[in-house]
Formats: sequence, C-alpha cells, structure tokens
Amino acid sequence: MKKTFDSSHQKTILDSINEGVFTIDLDWRITSFNRAAEKITRVKSAEALGRPCSEVFRASICENACALKRTLTTGMPTVNITARIVTEGGMRVPIRISTALLKDAEGRVVGGVETFQDLSQVEQLRKELESRYTCEDIIGRSSPMMKLFEVLPQIAESDSTVLIEGDSGTGKELFARAIHNLSTRKNKNFVAVNCAALPDTLLESELFGYKAGAFTGAQRNKPGRFAAAEGGTLFLDEIGDISPAMQVRLLRVLQERRIEPLGAVKSQEVDVRVVAATNKSLSALVQEGKFRTDLFYRIHVVQLKLPPLRERRADIPALVDHMVAKFNRLKGKDIFGVSENVMAQLMRYDYPGNVRELENIIEHAFVLCPEGFIGTRHLPPELRPADAESGTEQSTDMSLKAMEKTMISEALQRCGGNRKKTAEKLGIDYTTLYRKIRRLGIDPPAGDGRRRQK
Repeated sequence: MKKTFDSSHQKTILDSINEGVFTIDLDWRITSFNRAAEKITRVKSAEALGRPCSEVFRASICENACALKRTLTTGMPTVNITARIVTEGGMRVPIRISTALLKDAEGRVVGGVETFQDLSQVEQLRKELESRYTCEDIIGRSSPMMKLFEVLPQIAESDSTVLIEGDSGTGKELFARAIHNLSTRKNKNFVAVNCAALPDTLLESELFGYKAGAFTGAQRNKPGRFAAAEGGTLFLDEIGDISPAMQVRLLRVLQERRIEPLGAVKSQEVDVRVVAATNKSLSALVQEGKFRTDLFYRIHVVQLKLPPLRERRADIPALVDHMVAKFNRLKGKDIFGVSENVMAQLMRYDYPGNVRELENIIEHAFVLCPEGFIGTRHLPPELRPADAESGTEQSTDMSLKAMEKTMISEALQRCGGNRKKTAEKLGIDYTTLYRKIRRLGIDPPAGDGRRRQK
C-alpha cells in the first residue's frame, strides 16, 4: 500500500530545515511558516498564519522588486536574491531569497513558496575581515539613537574635529569608527589610542613617535600614531585624563597640523582627522581648571552625546538579539534567545556599565546555558530572582508583554495620542505601532479620535 505524507509530516520536515520557509495563497496570505522562519523574523508561526506576507516578511524588496510577485507573474523561479528584512524587534537582517510556484496535485498554481537564509554571520565575518563599521553596526531604534543616526552622515562628511561624550560602555569607539567609515577617509587607517592607559612619557612617544637615539633603548625610528593615521582618523579615547603638559603638546598639533617626534630636529606635517572621546564632563573640568579652555574649544567643534542604556531601554531587545547571534557564532552554540522573564529582568535593570555590561550579562548566561532559551537561573547573581535556582521560572511582577503595553501607552499619552509621533519617539514603524496597539489591546487617549472598537 502506498504511503502518503500528511500535514503533520510536512510540518516536521519543514521545521527540520535550517532555512526559513513560508508559503502563501493567491491572496498573498501566509499558509505555512516553519521554525527557521520564526527564528529569523522573530515572528511566531501562530501570529504569521493568515496575515499578508508583506506585514510579516518586511523585506527591502517587498514594495518594488518582490521576488514572489515576479515568480507568480512570470511562472519562473528566482534564486539567490539578496535583501534585508526588518524583524519584529526592529533589527535589520541580511538574507538570501529563492522563490517558486506552489501547485496542487492537478498542477494548478495555488500560491507561492519562498525560502530564505540568514546571512548575518557571513556579513559579520566579512566586516571583521575588512574591519568595516557603519551606522548599521550600532544597534538602536529608540528616539535618542535615531537622532544620532540622523546627524552622523553629515558629521562624517565634514572634516571637523569631533568630541564624543558618554558614560563608559556606551559605544564611543563604535561611533568613532562609524564616522571614519562614512567619511572620505574610509580607505585610510583608523587608529585608536586610550589616553588613560599610558603615562605621559609613553603617551608622547606613542602619539608622536621618536627617532633612533632619542632616549636609552631607542635603537631605530618609530612612527607615532599620528603618522600611522596619515590621511585617516585618529581616535583619542578618554582625552579628559591627559596631563596639562600633554594638553599643551596636543593643542599645538591640532593648531598647526604638524608633529615633532622625540629626538627630531624638525617637525613634519600630518593630515589626520581627530575624534576624541571622554566619559567625563570636559566643560566641568575646564571650570575646575583641570582642562585647558583653548584645547577644549579646539576639540569641541562638533559634539555627540551618547545616552546611557537606561535612557534607551527600547533598544534592549534588539541588543540582546544581536548579542545572542554574536555569541552563538563565537561559542558554537544554538541558543534561541532569552525567556520572557529574563527580558523583563533586563528591561528593569539600570546598567551602570551600559551596553558593555549587558554584553557581559549575555556572555555569562551563555556559559551557564547549554541550549534552548536563556532562563533567569543563567543570569548573574545580582539579576537572578530568589526562585531562579529551582529551575522553574515563576511569573515576574511585570511580564514583557505588560511592560511593552505600559511603554507604548505612556508614549501615546506623552504624544497626545498622535500615533505617527509616537512611532517616531519609540523608533518603530507606524504600521508596527498600529499592530502592537491592536495586539496588546491598548486604548489610545480620547484625543486621538480613533479609539479601539469594542
């Protein structure tokens, strides 16, 4: 007797495939959505089924160059088309797409099938090999981050000195690299120096270099970091920690654009853009007489202030997704993500160490979590609830869903019910906000004029 596969067998087969797979009917509504598709898009199958594919699979080619539409129109499959999708959490994921017609037993076209592969790891490896960083590597969809993203390209286009201020762990070097790689200097070197890590004598030789015989042990010429960054960008991290004597030397270099290596008899011209950073308030140091006023104004031409993580909590889910993907690659694991209770814990924490501390928390959890989802028992002790050791997670005071509902409701109130303005403040698409309002059962403020129908 001939055996046939039923729908449960088909689902098992689809869920065992590493590539994302979804099918649509002729009305463009999703009829199947496998486990890999859930993992890549961050949308559950139950939420995807029956919805238009453009709402779930938000790819960069959906509007003007939809691969499925081309296949359904021409009858020809498409293979290995590259695009980007925006996940439910706002992350941009590079993918490779293939499509084909879906036919019934009689050969009639009943829809289409699309397979897609997550290229995040491939792209990250390529970037590491090329040492390239752009705005897209800085994770954030919150309002404070979106404002920074708006001005970053203009800042990069100029050649002015930039001062980046922010607490430790906020990603100052990542922003400096983005400025460099968005600028016309991107094909030259990006050179970073931690000014707080070296005493004056070593910092001077590191920055300006020295000639053979300049001091005991100087057996040959050594170019400094300014010379190494010729034509490119020099990143001076923790500039607020340099001594008054070094401030004088640095001011002269910035004014004259010339350096004088130790032991040299004449100076040499340099073409370097300087990006400085500090976790202190330089204006306060100026008032205290600890930082030169003239140097402050020389490096304070353009200023970027990076918000601490506690002021952009809306970015935490996307940051966590990014870090889970990163550590899966580095540690050879297949952790799915974090549990709802863990995310609620992470959303409540104040992060004195900012993004760097969040990354340490996720790495700690990776050490303790063998597979599946990261639970509260895998968190560091200071974030672990009292009942976490039991192995069974109890509901937290506020679930992630309740927290999201509260965050959106408060944003709607602050914006007077204006959904477009609210979406901008939250750093999400208008359609995403509308969908979340419906899913979470949020009543917009009375002034909105579009209260949810009962």
